[in-house]
Amino acid sequence: MSATSDPASAADSAARAPRRAAETAAQPSSAPSSATGQQRPQIRPQAEGWNQALDAEGRPKLQFAQSRRVTQPPQHLADMTLEERIAKAKEMGLPGFRAKQLSVHYFQHYTTDPEQMTDLPAATRGELVGAFLPTLLTPVRQLRTDDGATIKFLWRLFDGALVESVLMRYRNRITLCISSQCGCGMNCPFCATGQNGLTRNMSAAEIVDQIVQANRVIAAGQLDADVSTGDRVELGEEADDAAEDTAPSGPQRVSNIVFMGMGEPLANYKRVMSAVRRMVGVVPEGLGMSARGITISTVGLVPAIRKLAAEELPITFALSLHAPDDELRDELIPVNSRWKADEAIDAAYEYYERTGRRVSIEYALIKDMNDHPWRADLLAEKLNARGRGWVHVNPIPLNPTPGSIWTASTRSVTAEFIDRLQAKGVPTTLRDTRGKEIDGACGQLAAAED
Repeated sequence: MSATSDPASAADSAARAPRRAAETAAQPSSAPSSATGQQRPQIRPQAEGWNQALDAEGRPKLQFAQSRRVTQPPQHLADMTLEERIAKAKEMGLPGFRAKQLSVHYFQHYTTDPEQMTDLPAATRGELVGAFLPTLLTPVRQLRTDDGATIKFLWRLFDGALVESVLMRYRNRITLCISSQCGCGMNCPFCATGQNGLTRNMSAAEIVDQIVQANRVIAAGQLDADVSTGDRVELGEEADDAAEDTAPSGPQRVSNIVFMGMGEPLANYKRVMSAVRRMVGVVPEGLGMSARGITISTVGLVPAIRKLAAEELPITFALSLHAPDDELRDELIPVNSRWKADEAIDAAYEYYERTGRRVSIEYALIKDMNDHPWRADLLAEKLNARGRGWVHVNPIPLNPTPGSIWTASTRSVTAEFIDRLQAKGVPTTLRDTRGKEIDGACGQLAAAED
């Protein structure tokens, strides 16, 4: 991925100049709110309770790649195409169809136990499992909330690294929020995941194994019924045609995936896309999931967004914007120093144009920081300038992280922010937040054992 290159051209800079001028004109030092009738303060982003890594120039440090050489995970069948698995079986002196049988056990029955693979010769089961299904994720802990309808998993990887994923049952879908990196290098000051930086990228199989193990939990009857109510958009319901299981008993496996766990997915582009292909590949190639039920979220790695659009997969794309103006977003989302808000929005619109898939804008509402009425107006103006019907905004009440003094916007301010967007014709729905009580909500995943 070319995330560290692609500097803006002089022409692009010139084109952005009027937008920057408009932003500056739109930004009062404080803004009156109809919700309060008073002038609103402007809080500046800063790391609270932890030391944010800075570069030589004093700016938040970005990590697009692993800072040191790390041992790679053992190769797993989910790292390989079906053809590659068949070739490996033949290299072992076994018929190629044994690789297909093994793939069915993993992707359809969610098992790695040779004793359950009774269609394989007893003499070769152990050899096949050892060669194709090494242990990648070891369960460390499960935490439950929402009366058992939400489970946060803590996994230990082969090298001791820790990652988390969150499983949520809704009315007609089961969503799994998965991680794509051990840690994160984007260094956003309001997100717990980035506080320890990036350790390493996860392999395609490590990403996929989160789903397989979650499906195993569901199959064992360990995920309870949905208890949610209200009209908030559900995680995994980012698009109007998200995947759905309408069977009377509800879905019996993960139906929706959101890459909103630990890590920046587009900074691990090759492995993430390999994992996506395993997700959508029909058994025995993969899990046979709907691409429309998969959401990839990014803070705005513009070259990778354009690369994703060229994949021609009907997945849902989400841009974590969190501020429409560069003055604030430079501090709130450090990658904005590389690709500005308008560049990220342009790339998101290009994704819509190329795929026909409506884009989601994620916006964490932080009290007195990014929730001012004029910012709602500016966001609507920027989105509508690109067209209508291409985007949906999901405001998210800020989830607390350890050591932070920041808080979510008040209900009245949140309502006004949403009303102003909707009044300008921008579809907007407050997103459901699950798992706050177990530090499993967006921005809270830190993979801590204590």
